[in-house]
Amino acid sequence: MTLTIAPLTAADHADWLPLARGYKDFYQTPTSDAEFARTWQRVLQQDRITGLGARLDGKVVGFTHYLFHTSAWAEDVCYLQDLFTAPDRRGQGVAGALIDAVARAARDRGAARLYWLTQEQNSTARRLYDRVAQYKGFIRYDLAL
Repeated sequence: MTLTIAPLTAADHADWLPLARGYKDFYQTPTSDAEFARTWQRVLQQDRITGLGARLDGKVVGFTHYLFHTSAWAEDVCYLQDLFTAPDRRGQGVAGALIDAVARAARDRGAARLYWLTQEQNSTARRLYDRVAQYKGFIRYDLAL
């Protein structure tokens, strides 16, 4: 089986949706059908976000969504917002290949840095993240608006 990484297309929706639901369930983030539909349309239109799929034998088994934005200290930074691999495909290099693809896009664009967040207790993902990036000790707070 050959792993390929490429932009998500309309034909990927049936594979993407259960993965996206799994991602939101993992982080216990209630998400309506309308929100999934809106996000899918934004991914397809590349409306300020880009979606990549990791494919094995033509089936999407992982995805990432990322975006570029400015910051006070850099013109362009890249935020890897979502990353999820099908549970039965974990440990096979899918997430690492997706991170590499986003890093390549960030370098190609000249972004100053690539960053992402995860929950402290997400030990499986953190093992990978600790190998490929540097944990800088930040803690995130959210204020509901």
